[in-house]
Amino acid sequence: MSDYLPKEVRAGLELARKKALRDKSRLRVRVGDQAFTILRYWDDGFALDTEDTPHLRGLVDVFDGARHLSQCLIVASTEEAGEMVYEFKRATPALDHAPLDYERRDDAPVALIGQD
Repeated sequence: MSDYLPKEVRAGLELARKKALRDKSRLRVRVGDQAFTILRYWDDGFALDTEDTPHLRGLVDVFDGARHLSQCLIVASTEEAGEMVYEFKRATPALDHAPLDYERRDDAPVALIGQD
């Protein structure tokens, strides 16, 4: 069907599709002080708009709104349909607490009660 549409109409439809993805997405990639909207996200990577984003590589942080999801080491994979596709070399989930060096028992006390 897209073969029958004029080139300008196809370009307008593509811009509208990207705008809808950008407005709908809460996911962001942060590199230093800059943040870029993630258009598509999957287990092994994500896609960004090529017009708004410089060529990224290395360590980035992925956020869902204000919540830090993960810290990722990325590499650019391919460019397709105006989107730059990035793949994860490493994706470490962000934790709100430090990892334990030991196994916590199920019956361990939650707090200590002092004697007065």
